Amino acid sequence: MSDQRCTELEIKLAYQEDVVKALNDVVCRQQKSIDRLEQTCRYLMQRVQEDTQSPVAEAPDQERPPHY
Repeated sequence: MSDQRCTELEIKLAYQEDVVKALNDVVCRQQKSIDRLEQTCRYLMQRVQEDTQSPVAEAPDQERPPHY
């Protein structure tokens, strides 16, 4: 194998390693974002379940006027 061809392959390999690292960084950031979204979704689902299970007392400003 010629020195020029070997050098070209080394350059291509280095470029591919950089691309793989960049893609891995993107995937890691996306996974962190997905984890945060799942946590938020679980929290909101829990809040909705708690709100639907507990009796809600009407606030004084939400009461119907006496003429209804």
